[in-house]
Amino acid sequence: MVKNKKLTEEEFLAERKEVLAGWRTGSDPQLDLDKAVAFLKSIPDEKNFAKKLAKAKANGSRTLVQPRAGVALIARHLELLKYLEKAGADFLPSTIDSYTRQNRYAECEKAIVESSTIGRSLLNGFPAVNHGVDGCKSIFNAVNVPLQARHGTPDARLLSEIIHAAGWTSNEGGAISYNLPYAKSVSIEDTIRYWQYCDRLVGYYEEHGVTINREPFGPLTGTLVPPCISNTVGIIEAILAAEQGVKNISVGYGMGGNVIQDIAAIRTLQKQTDEYLNKFGYHDVCVTTVFHQWMGGFPADEAEAMGLIAMSSTIAALSGATKMINKTPHESVGIPTKEANADGIKASKIVTKLLQEQKFPDCKELRDEMAQIEKEVNCLMDAVLKAGDGDVAQGVVKAFELGMLDIPFAPSKFNAGLILPARDNDGAIRILEFGNLALTDEIKEFHRKKISDRAAKEGREVSFQLTIDDVCAVSAEHLVGHQKYDD
Repeated sequence: MVKNKKLTEEEFLAERKEVLAGWRTGSDPQLDLDKAVAFLKSIPDEKNFAKKLAKAKANGSRTLVQPRAGVALIARHLELLKYLEKAGADFLPSTIDSYTRQNRYAECEKAIVESSTIGRSLLNGFPAVNHGVDGCKSIFNAVNVPLQARHGTPDARLLSEIIHAAGWTSNEGGAISYNLPYAKSVSIEDTIRYWQYCDRLVGYYEEHGVTINREPFGPLTGTLVPPCISNTVGIIEAILAAEQGVKNISVGYGMGGNVIQDIAAIRTLQKQTDEYLNKFGYHDVCVTTVFHQWMGGFPADEAEAMGLIAMSSTIAALSGATKMINKTPHESVGIPTKEANADGIKASKIVTKLLQEQKFPDCKELRDEMAQIEKEVNCLMDAVLKAGDGDVAQGVVKAFELGMLDIPFAPSKFNAGLILPARDNDGAIRILEFGNLALTDEIKEFHRKKISDRAAKEGREVSFQLTIDDVCAVSAEHLVGHQKYDD
């Protein structure tokens, strides 16, 4: 069984030979580690993702803004990124296409050729593996801010090799967050091994004087995920990364919609990630936080969508999140134009600038919500550690197998899928059905009361209909899915 144990350099290099033999770009001489280290050391600090995040945290700067973006062809992708940089993006992404996420590089190649023929992208992202180190480096050299790969790849080993050798100093994902919400039949044990390699690669660079950021994907399924679940997953993935030598980790959270709960979630995420890393002996890790703007259904009206973006930005800034992933006013339509993406950046950035000197004040409601989230996360972490006899990797495999950890609406067959969330009267996300989730009776009673109070106020039964109504509510201009919407 997989264990949370750092790969030796010999183990890592032996596996690396297999990884680089997997596709023709794996033979690129630029993937020589000595050459890659030398190139990465030459990168100015302002283009190093990890260093820019660490500086922002140390200076207490405004919440930084990063979009999502990616198309098939290098020239078009570069045009897109330069447009977004001009719009004010503090970091730039390269969202990776779905074929690459499934390691289907031959099909990617066909789509690139067809895209070139017709002059528009037939892929829903940037095929970094097919473009290789040269292609990815050309993107890096042409922009002036740090680059990150954002994807959804259960096995990102070759992708990670290529992007880092090309100067991209951040890689999003993790063994849980890029498996259970994205894949159906990939085991957690397999993805832990795959992402141990990705993290060990970053650890290797750290050992040779290059710092690289790693970012677990906080929102998971992005649909009514209780903070205790997403925060627990983020902490687990941070521990797994730190064991492999990662020194700069960004843990994330997807906006739920209740202001108090969202701010409490970000603040407890920072606090508890630091605490658990220290508990396991990882004392030299720089932890930053990422707030994802609303991940659910968006209003179709662009002005209303921009209002939701502004609300998301306000919560992110007041929470003190280091970075925010912004959305666009075209979210309800499909892949946004570069102009719509730029509008989302500008709207997000003006809010974070205006709120730069402000933080949400301490109050009883915030303290109570933080205490509740902390209690729930500690309960879930205790169950994971007990299941693994102290080993986080073994524990997380067993915990998901037994349903003690469970992610709502995840498609994976390795996820129990027995829990159901619903909102309380104030719009905070609570748990309606617990399945086998490893929470105490006291915690369960807290959630049951919150939801039963809402049902009583609306004059209806506690049922799955609450969940259905809540999933659809925001796109209908409400946070809580009341049976009868009224103004």
